[in-house]
Amino acid sequence: MGAQWKSKGKAQVADAKGKLFGKLAKEIMVAARGGADPAANSKLRLVVEQARKVSMPKDTLERAIKKGAGLTGETVNFEHVIYEGYAPHRVPVMVECLTDNVNRTAPEMRVAFRKGQMSAVAWDFDYVGMIEAEPAAAGADAEVAAIEAGAQDFEAGDAEGSTLFLTDPTDLDLVSKALPAQGFTVLSAKLGYKAKTPISAASLSAEQLEEVQAFLAGIDDNDDVQNMFVGLVD
Repeated sequence: MGAQWKSKGKAQVADAKGKLFGKLAKEIMVAARGGADPAANSKLRLVVEQARKVSMPKDTLERAIKKGAGLTGETVNFEHVIYEGYAPHRVPVMVECLTDNVNRTAPEMRVAFRKGQMSAVAWDFDYVGMIEAEPAAAGADAEVAAIEAGAQDFEAGDAEGSTLFLTDPTDLDLVSKALPAQGFTVLSAKLGYKAKTPISAASLSAEQLEEVQAFLAGIDDNDDVQNMFVGLVD
């Protein structure tokens, strides 16, 4: 949870996948502004690889690229906005949104933060590259891979058995390309926020932790929210 919060609710798989595809389509459209060819556009390549790994339909993927690159005649105008503050019990949160209407998103975020507090917390986060990867074969060593690929650090990832490699923001693409040669398959690669002094979940009661999770779930329900980075560790 320290790197990126993920909903633990029991939502239907189809609904969850549809929401994921929607978020990825937005990221693809924004990245495609820099060109429709993933080979010549590293930001687009990283998002396209992530979309393929979760089996986004080819038609949906190609339509998002063309739309973002302006090849369909449609106007894509998503704005990247960050909202920051505290969940209940002073858990710091960075909320990353892609919106086509800030005048809609901003008041919705203020409502979502009512059980917490909107406040400047960016000082308590580092902006880093985050690469989640899993061993391609038994014996792959995360520490050796991090050193050889040029990552700054590594820790356990969200998926079971995966590793989260942390990089300088400018090295995200370079490290993601280098990891396969070190025995790791890249699952996702993105820029994000990592808490410097996260709160331990063990310091919260079960009731308090439930309040935090409910708060985060409420924010995640907003369609404009792309990612949440939460200062909470197991």
